[in-house]
Amino acid sequence: MTPRGRAGWLPSALLLLQVPGCLSLSGPRSVTGIVGGSLSVECRYQEALVDNIKYWCKQPCVSPWKIVETRESEREVRRGRVSIRDRPASLTFTVTLKSLREEDAGMYGCGIYVPFSVDPTFQVEVSVIPVTMTTTSPGRSTSTPESPTTLPAPTWSSVSGPEATDPGQVHRPLLGSVHFLLLVFLKVPLLLGMLGAVLWVNRPLSSSADRRSRSIYENQ
Repeated sequence: MTPRGRAGWLPSALLLLQVPGCLSLSGPRSVTGIVGGSLSVECRYQEALVDNIKYWCKQPCVSPWKIVETRESEREVRRGRVSIRDRPASLTFTVTLKSLREEDAGMYGCGIYVPFSVDPTFQVEVSVIPVTMTTTSPGRSTSTPESPTTLPAPTWSSVSGPEATDPGQVHRPLLGSVHFLLLVFLKVPLLLGMLGAVLWVNRPLSSSADRRSRSIYENQ
């Protein structure tokens, strides 16, 4: 191969390493989580890259946008709410995002550091759904816990049976009987006495009037 041919082949090879989904690195195209929850992204790589540094980055995945990386296998490395773990036995590394926020949504990438070359990366879209948009089963609510039911305070009296008797109704027959006794033993004699007094007062007046009328007739 001529030098000119080699010079034309190298940029093409580097471009392939940057293409999402290339053979050296693969993973999910998109993942979705809920605000306050967590999500995981599993990226798969070739055996030739087993000893290389793996990392998780924000696009465009250059050095300032690298979020977390791991240099050791089977050891979890955590940075803030993001962690990464390399599993050489399965040729995968897993990135976990916890306590998701709406601002975490965006374009990210799984990347592997390759010395003296362009790092292969695989682009992943992260979506974060607010809690209010999640579907809930009918009759249940996830926004707030159910408030306890307040039972009415018990009344002062409890009567066994189908219905409780009104205390006012219990005293009504008693009041009626007392009124009847007062009528018989007090009001009736009082009325009779008053009537007798009126009759007794009016009787002499009528007699004297008769006498006067008789004497007038006799004198005529």
